[in-house]
Amino acid sequence: MALSNPAATAAFASRAERSRGRLFEEPESRTRTSFQRDRDRIIHSAGFRRLKHKTQVFVYHEGDYYRTRLTHSLEVAQIARSVSRVLGLDEDLAEALALAHDLGHTPFGHAGEEALDACMEGFGGFDHNAQTLRILTKLERRYPRWLGLNLTWETLEGIVKHNGPLIGAGQSMDDLPRAIAEYAEVQDLELGTFASLEAQVAALADDIAYNNHDIDDGLRAELFTFDDLLAVPLVGDAFRAAFDAYPGVEPKIIKHEAVRSLIGVMVRDLIDETGARLQKIKPQSVEDVRAASMPLAAFSEEMSENDAALKQFLFKRMYRHYKVNRSMSKARRIVQELFALFHGEPDLLPPEWQEGCDGAGGFKTARRVCDFIAGMTDRFAINEHKRLFDLHDERVS
Repeated sequence: MALSNPAATAAFASRAERSRGRLFEEPESRTRTSFQRDRDRIIHSAGFRRLKHKTQVFVYHEGDYYRTRLTHSLEVAQIARSVSRVLGLDEDLAEALALAHDLGHTPFGHAGEEALDACMEGFGGFDHNAQTLRILTKLERRYPRWLGLNLTWETLEGIVKHNGPLIGAGQSMDDLPRAIAEYAEVQDLELGTFASLEAQVAALADDIAYNNHDIDDGLRAELFTFDDLLAVPLVGDAFRAAFDAYPGVEPKIIKHEAVRSLIGVMVRDLIDETGARLQKIKPQSVEDVRAASMPLAAFSEEMSENDAALKQFLFKRMYRHYKVNRSMSKARRIVQELFALFHGEPDLLPPEWQEGCDGAGGFKTARRVCDFIAGMTDRFAINEHKRLFDLHDERVS
């Protein structure tokens, strides 16, 4: 018999015991719900381990204290579980989605993704969300009877649709990233509807986590100052309150206090606004959530404006800082040069990655090279580039 999560008390919560199941049937666990098993499979995956050395803004060697994709994913999971608990949702599904949401990201953050997408022009492009789906359904090799992790329908749906429906009016499968369109031929994830509330909460937990940890990392890297932040709506209030409450306390502690306060304010706003929408719509099942005309998990209008202002500040003062630009320029060149070399000479790929190639310059070769590079950590990509392009480096493997 399928186990249920007793914490999922809301009528509109996802129910493990009512899961639509897995693509390949398996016996139920006697000790874990289906969503708990999904979470555990994600944690034990190779893709999850690689997040330890994948970064978002700072390349791995620039410091030991900056967030990586792994630490970020853990922070997202903690926030997603906390919000889900208050709303009576399935915490395990929310956690699984939070832990998996970054698996498809390339090395070197968004710069690596942009470079790989440009390399894949004419070969189906690159989309990190679609790449996450490829990893979970095809690239992970841990089981004898199927490719991927064979996760539940609800987890795969949440991964693909956490930002909302993928097909709207006037759109078709041709408008989707190739990997998602291909998978839709195997399993219908209902791409024209919203995902579960657990998925919606995990997506906003991602926003809360990365905004606030980028404040922390940006201050640590001295890309901006406390005074710069005082002009940012909501953020300035949090830092002023921390300075006023704890005069004379060292700046590091003030930073932590302000960021802690900001996370709390954003979490409470998410819970309140989501609660208000639920009261208005009154969904009686997770299917009602999917069929709604708008997302039911959301920030208030005021918080959305504050969130946009913070993103604009971070974009200008951090993501486009000349020091970051220099690092990301180098990162783009590494990705582009590795792709061009492997695509033109696929016999340089490790033997297992040569399988499925269709020769130099081929479409299938491009996809295999893309998968290979997307799975690299920052450190591996840098070392691989050095091995292949530095004529004085005598390493060959």
